[in-house]
Amino acid sequence: MQVLVRDNNVDQALRVLKKKMQREGIFREIKARSAYEKPSEKRAREKSEAIRRQRKLARKKAQREGLLPAPKKAVGRGGR
Repeated sequence: MQVLVRDNNVDQALRVLKKKMQREGIFREIKARSAYEKPSEKRAREKSEAIRRQRKLARKKAQREGLLPAPKKAVGRGGR
């Protein structure tokens, strides 16, 4: 993973790096590997993640079909 530092602005580059790492799931993987996870806990976690994914897909499908209102746009997130 690579991040460019522009105008010696290391803080901005660090924020970009953290956001990229968050999207890639690196923090979640580090946390998962830091301690042993019992097989029963792993099954429960994977099941809840699958349920969450299915709900998200169903919500997006309902929004596309017009059954649910579209999510509100974020306001005040300028500065780019």
